[in-house]
Amino acid sequence: MAQIDPMTLGAWFDAYSARLVLYARQWLAPGEAEDAVQDAFVGLMGQRQPPENVKAWLFTAVRNASVSSLRSHLRRRRRERARAAERVEWFESRPDELIDARAAQEALEAMPDDQREVVTLRIWGQMTLREISDIADTSPATALRRYRQGLAALRAYLEASCRTHPTPNRTERD
Repeated sequence: MAQIDPMTLGAWFDAYSARLVLYARQWLAPGEAEDAVQDAFVGLMGQRQPPENVKAWLFTAVRNASVSSLRSHLRRRRRERARAAERVEWFESRPDELIDARAAQEALEAMPDDQREVVTLRIWGQMTLREISDIADTSPATALRRYRQGLAALRAYLEASCRTHPTPNRTERD
């Protein structure tokens, strides 16, 4: 199996790489453009015979890699925007639950991150305060303080939610 001479490959790199990076930058960020050019040269290195028109082959390879990378980025951004637009439900609502799942999620989302973490670990993770302090890299006293603050915030939010959105009691629904 014949391969392209490394000296010839180096000469082509010196002759074309800067122009290829410039070409790829119309689609990609500078680092990604350089990656596309590098990939094109790796592809060229794997050829048994040099292409008839090396310059055209390299520009075509860089264009294809750049457009493919751009499309991949655009698909990823669309997926990320779509996911951000969807509201992810944390809890599954069940009729026999004593707490409204949507209100609980809203209450948790309204809490400071450190309180939410401790409340979630304690109530739903069934973790001890010692375990929580290890996970959150804090003292047990701080974990307890955050837990109490989080519970107070949760209670206040849910009580306010009940006052603004009264639900019929079970006997009225039957």
